[in-house]
Amino acid sequence: MHRADRRHGLDVVRRLRDEGWRDEDVLLAGLFHDAGKGRTGLWPRVVWSLGERYGKEPRRIASHIPGFTAALHQLERHPEVSAELALRAGCSSRTAELIRRQARPSDPAGEALHRADEAS
Repeated sequence: MHRADRRHGLDVVRRLRDEGWRDEDVLLAGLFHDAGKGRTGLWPRVVWSLGERYGKEPRRIASHIPGFTAALHQLERHPEVSAELALRAGCSSRTAELIRRQARPSDPAGEALHRADEAS
């Protein structure tokens, strides 16, 4: 994991603990939820964040910049890739599912993960 993603994962876990979460699956999901981002670089991540805020246009424009298409694709796929990496590392299927659904939580634990992720 990129150093910034490791730091962010620790921050997410801290926020989850501050909310009272002690469930190992939830805390591990917080720690590893961005593992699949890899080393995509700062500027593709900025474009990705702008796209989350303003829609597809920033991503469409940036896709014409050499190297951005692959990085943006990696960022798009990162929840699934992160979930698979967590499973291979020995995490539970519940942890993987929380990671997989990080942007569209389906239960209180997922909602807490999403809140902590957005706040960190």
